[in-house]
Amino acid sequence: MIQLSLYTTMGCHLCTQLEALVATLANQKVWLHHIEISEDDALVERYGVRIPVLVDGDGNELGRGFELERLSAWLRERGWLDEAALAGFTAPPDTTAPIGAYERGGRRFLS
Repeated sequence: MIQLSLYTTMGCHLCTQLEALVATLANQKVWLHHIEISEDDALVERYGVRIPVLVDGDGNELGRGFELERLSAWLRERGWLDEAALAGFTAPPDTTAPIGAYERGGRRFLS
């Protein structure tokens, strides 16, 4: 199990986005220890404009982890990246028409 700390604050939509990305991209279960920065002036000073910030067990920080490239590189460095999950985010969408589909009047129908 991957154990990480997340510096966050209440109502942080980027933090929520990061949590979902970490859970999806990690190659094993993730446990996040949430650290509320608003209750500590020193934490607000340090992380106030940088949240969400992930921290691994060695104290290595990742700011702006909600950016896919940054998060995937950070997880890969630690051996925690699920490459197949990442490919699902980065692969181009399948645009081939379904078998048995036809178009009439600009609309697509399945037969």
